[in-house]
Amino acid sequence: MEYIEIGQIVNTQGLKGEVKVMPFTDDINRFDDLKKIYVEINSNKELLNIEKVRYVKNMVILKFKGKDRIEDIEKYKGKYIFIDETDKLDLPEDTFYISDLIGLDVIDNSNNNSIGKIVDIFSTGSNDVYVVKSEDGKEILLPAIKQVINNIDLINKKVIVNLIEGLL
Repeated sequence: MEYIEIGQIVNTQGLKGEVKVMPFTDDINRFDDLKKIYVEINSNKELLNIEKVRYVKNMVILKFKGKDRIEDIEKYKGKYIFIDETDKLDLPEDTFYISDLIGLDVIDNSNNNSIGKIVDIFSTGSNDVYVVKSEDGKEILLPAIKQVINNIDLINKKVIVNLIEGLL
C-alpha cells in the first residue's frame, strides 16, 4: 500500500482527545471528506478513524473514534499523518502532490545539464520553493514560479527549469 503525507500533528487540543494538525495541502477543507488517516508510530502505520473535523485559523482539529481523553492521543504529538494513495484527490492542471515531486531530476533548459534532485518543498505564502540538492551536496532554492519552472514531467521524472539570473 502506498501512502501520501498530508500533515503533521503538532499538538493536542483540549482534554477530550482532539489533535491539532498542520495541513500540507492547499485545500484545507479536503479533511472534511476523510474518514480515516494513518499515523506513523515506530515505522508502522496506525489506522485512526476520524470522528469529527473542525478548523481553527489555518489548522485542522481532528477527533478520532475511541480516543476520548488527552492521554489517548499524546503519543501522536509531532507525528506525521498519511492517507492511502487511493484516497487522494484529483488535482487541477499544473498542480502536483509534493510526494510526486520529491526525487525528480531538475534539468537546466539552457544546456540540458542536471542541476540535482528535488529533496524538499516549502511554501513562502506567495509561492512554493523547491529545494534541489546537487551531486556535490549543495542546496539550491528554486521558486516555483512560471519564469523558473518550465515543465514538470512526472512520467519521465524530471523538471525543466529556466535559471534566471541570481538563482545559482
